[in-house]
Amino acid sequence: MDLTNPEQLKVALELAGLRARKGLGQHFLVDQDSLQMVIGAGELQADDVVVEVGPGLGVMTLPLTQRVSKVIAIELDEELAGLLLRDKPDNLEVWQEDVLRLDFRKLPDTYKVVANIPYYLTSKLVQLFLEAPKPPKRMSLLIQKEVAQRITAQPGQMSVLAVSVQYYGQPRLVGVVERHKFWPAPKVDSAVLQVEVYDQPLFEADRAKFFRLVKAGFGERRKMLKNSLAGGLNISIELASELVLAADLLPMARAQELDMKAWERLYRAAIKRDLLN
Repeated sequence: MDLTNPEQLKVALELAGLRARKGLGQHFLVDQDSLQMVIGAGELQADDVVVEVGPGLGVMTLPLTQRVSKVIAIELDEELAGLLLRDKPDNLEVWQEDVLRLDFRKLPDTYKVVANIPYYLTSKLVQLFLEAPKPPKRMSLLIQKEVAQRITAQPGQMSVLAVSVQYYGQPRLVGVVERHKFWPAPKVDSAVLQVEVYDQPLFEADRAKFFRLVKAGFGERRKMLKNSLAGGLNISIELASELVLAADLLPMARAQELDMKAWERLYRAAIKRDLLN
């Protein structure tokens, strides 16, 4: 049965006594070319271990098992997890659990993530894997187009989300997947996002302190960086202005204009002045 065919997908759901549950973000991909785009962005090798989040009926799961040594499918829905266990390939493991509570110690030291992520979980899941004690080597994710664009933003359009991903890896928007290529169709288009995860974060930092600085910088988006930092860090505007200049930034700079090197300089300057405790 071709599960990328909408009619055959509906039959498969009916035979299993299931239906798409929008509350769980279940929008099934029904386009073969888009499916191959997601898999291809994983740049998979035969000896890879792949973690798939939210496999559903296995539209992407089974093709993955044919390309890599092992697939670990993490599915919250008990009924869908049970379906995946029927006549499963030997190299497929199905974990019926909440990925947000995943014990990363169970994962191998080296793995990749390939997944069609529910929209409402995107930011949480991306950060979960990037900040994990065992982060993946690469992620290929089918996510909301708008979120993919925010993650891959360049200076001028940066955000807390963009900085928080680009600190850990290099994101790239591979291609767009229109909403009609899902069943049931969501209200927005999707995109394939690839994240090449660094062996170590972009620069050494106390992560809690660094992201406190980042959130302070973006705290009042329409204001200049020095004003946002003054409010977010509870410091004087004079000290915030000094901090901006010490990071070799223009006095009128705004947070969305900064690249990652600028954030590193700003962090170093803030640490030197003991402003992040």
